[in-house]
Amino acid sequence: MVKFIIASHGEFAKGIRQSGQMIFGEQEDVEVVTFMPNEGPDDLMAHFNNALGDSTDAGEVLFLVDLWGGSPFNVASRIQAENPERMAIISGLNLPMLIEAYGARFTMDKAEDIAHYLVDVARDGVKTIPETVVATPAAASEDVTEEAAPAVSANTDINEVKHSGEMTMDVRLARVDSRLLHGQVATAWTKAAQPNRIIVVSDSVSKDELRKTLLVQAAPVGVTVSVVPVQKLIDVWDDPRFVGVKAILLFETPQDVERAVAGGVKLTDVNIGSMSHSEGKRMVTNAIAVDDDDVKTFETLRDQGVKFDVRKVPSDQSKDIFALLKEK
Repeated sequence: MVKFIIASHGEFAKGIRQSGQMIFGEQEDVEVVTFMPNEGPDDLMAHFNNALGDSTDAGEVLFLVDLWGGSPFNVASRIQAENPERMAIISGLNLPMLIEAYGARFTMDKAEDIAHYLVDVARDGVKTIPETVVATPAAASEDVTEEAAPAVSANTDINEVKHSGEMTMDVRLARVDSRLLHGQVATAWTKAAQPNRIIVVSDSVSKDELRKTLLVQAAPVGVTVSVVPVQKLIDVWDDPRFVGVKAILLFETPQDVERAVAGGVKLTDVNIGSMSHSEGKRMVTNAIAVDDDDVKTFETLRDQGVKFDVRKVPSDQSKDIFALLKEK
């Protein structure tokens, strides 16, 4: 029997498992992974490993996750990429999907087959009262936005940098987030900033082909994802060929922001979304942990004219990082 791992932001996974069992009865080989606000990527990976148990090295596993591109999806993708022959993922979990998945296990013994089968089931489970009206092609086309033209032509030699001395790309958001591209960025911030490109700026991730691939796959619809080292951002920030780029810049650490600014990248505002806890760090909020080096980096950037905006999502009230540090 295919093992199910239900994963979500918060306790949604626990709730939907309970709802499914109320309708379909108790189920074997169904584990839950919850990702809480005070946890980081390492905590989430540990939860998945615990849920996998003996399935780490054997057996079919289907991950049913809440949100494409969110942190549970990203970690599940890393695990699935290492076991593609026996693991599969489906996102957009809803109750009709879960109930149908329980039944599908009796006739299907491959996780991939169940995942493909559930797509139409989940879609058909979304209905309205009054009844759904199917848009005509003409009406539907009015809501489709034209894709942004590529900022750099296919035959442009990106290594021949042309410097203008002024920021050419339109940076809609520069954000420090140890999780990089995940649910909050892929949905709330992308809708608020309206970028046509998300640029992940990280030396370590740019060298990790698996992580790069997963980040590109997690791109929101209509948005291109690029993964570059810090020096590449420094090289191209004022290249006039990037004038058409409306960008979200994602940094793993404030130190990477400091390197970029020191290299000439002109950032006036930086959002701080998430900084994972690790040994030697202290919690400032339930999503931000810092050590002395982080504080020093914030101070250095502040002295260079950078302002900080502490918010996980656009609807949050903006907070002052230095006021938070003083409180702690």
